[in-house]
Amino acid sequence: MENQSIDILSKVLEQSAKLMEEQVDEQLNKLDRMDEDELDKLKERRLEALKKAQKQKQEWLSKGHGEYRELSSEKDFFGEVKESKNVVCHFYRDSTFRCKIVDKHLAILAKKHVETKFIKLNVEKAPFLSERLHIKVIPTLALLIDGKTKDYVVGFGDLGNTDDFPTEMLEWRLGCTEVINYSGNPMGPPSTKRQGTKFTKVEKKTIRGRGYDSDSGSDD
Repeated sequence: MENQSIDILSKVLEQSAKLMEEQVDEQLNKLDRMDEDELDKLKERRLEALKKAQKQKQEWLSKGHGEYRELSSEKDFFGEVKESKNVVCHFYRDSTFRCKIVDKHLAILAKKHVETKFIKLNVEKAPFLSERLHIKVIPTLALLIDGKTKDYVVGFGDLGNTDDFPTEMLEWRLGCTEVINYSGNPMGPPSTKRQGTKFTKVEKKTIRGRGYDSDSGSDD
């Protein structure tokens, strides 16, 4: 009788354990299904974000982003600025050697920062704009956001006062004004191995038109 009771108890325990195991398995399966659903939703959101980003990129490219272009006249300037949120415009002169240096760096950044339009304009073909924006030193970069001039990069003072500054230095300087999507640290320039290089402290500001005193000559 005792042995029979033990056998019955063993079977009950075995069935209970099996039932519990089945219940646990079912719960795990539910969790697995929930994780898969969440993963699918996450994939869907990422795919949607990628599609949106791709659409935005194509829109930028259609407006001339992604390349460094020269404007034929100052009349083109207003249309170019109006259709793009972020614009970097290089006011240059053919006879100024440093403008060639700026050209090299902007051509690289235009491809990297498709979110921003990079253009150049010969000051000799833009007397009205040069006067209106108080362009006194060549090269000068006008940094525009939402059609308004937010800042200027005048000469190489903010770039280490040297002709051989790296592209990353100019990228950082543009990032300080948020005219590009800068992923580095805007609080200080990128590290450089050059000795004796001095940097001008950059503060965010809105420019409402001001003249510049040439510290190096307009043909420097």
